[in-house]
Amino acid sequence: MEDSAPVLIITIPCYNEEAVLEETVRRMTSLLDGMCSGDRLVSPDSRLLLVNDGSKDRTWPIIERLHAENKYVCGVNLAGNVGHQNALMAGLESAKELGDIIVSIDADLQDDIHVIPEMVRKYLEGNDIVYGVRKERKTDTWFKRTTALAFYNLMRRLGVKSVYNHADYRLMSKRAVEQLCRYREKNLFLRGIVPTIGYKTACVYYDRAERFAGESKYPLGKMLNFAVDGITSFSVKPVRIIFFLGLLFLLIAFGILIYVICSLIGGNVVSGWASLILSLWFIGGCAMLGIGIIGEYIGKIYLEVKDRPRYNIEKTLLK
Repeated sequence: MEDSAPVLIITIPCYNEEAVLEETVRRMTSLLDGMCSGDRLVSPDSRLLLVNDGSKDRTWPIIERLHAENKYVCGVNLAGNVGHQNALMAGLESAKELGDIIVSIDADLQDDIHVIPEMVRKYLEGNDIVYGVRKERKTDTWFKRTTALAFYNLMRRLGVKSVYNHADYRLMSKRAVEQLCRYREKNLFLRGIVPTIGYKTACVYYDRAERFAGESKYPLGKMLNFAVDGITSFSVKPVRIIFFLGLLFLLIAFGILIYVICSLIGGNVVSGWASLILSLWFIGGCAMLGIGIIGEYIGKIYLEVKDRPRYNIEKTLLK
């Protein structure tokens, strides 16, 4: 049975994670020991693949040391910081050469690693993609919980396939990752891309914990940028909304024209400086918003046509 057990690669993108990395590897090592020797759910050839995303602290030296000390630990060092999604993609592309199934998870120990065996069992039942989904958001602030709900609802209304309360904690089979690697866009939003692959999927549910140590790598600014990337990478509906708003403004302008003509004929002319200024500001704001949305799409086209590589791997520790 051991020979037929799948090789599991747990891919972990790391950016300035020196405070938590050793504890993460300790817990993951214990988990893999149990999965390999206890119920023999996965092969002893399974590995942890730590991807250093251009960290400014001691993350990479720690990975090098852990690689020398721990049989499970492998490493990929990116030459510079390319962002979470690109670093995760670098890990997935490297992992598909090493294993049969790949689990992606963040290094901060907020996602419950103890559901990974359940993910593997779902894979053995015939699912190529298994999503890790949060049961609830009690640990989030009211603001983060509300904005997350609004974001997922907006994505659904815009026609984007996504799994509610799922981030980037998931299991994928080797063939699913190979299919994912065929998506060559530079503006990555993996939680929107993965559902488009089309293979059989399942979900496992877990409670999210507080971060073990260190600071969040997703402050408000990055979260907003991530949301904009997600929306504009998968839907042209914002541009269509601008078109229909333009039609609405034309109808309003036509109605105002009729009102003005009627007022002139009836001799009931009232000065309207305030309403005029308010109208100018309102229409000007809508125009600027429309230009900004269109500019976002043009900017993405600009980045795509240059076809630059997503990342540069400086060094690998894969043996």
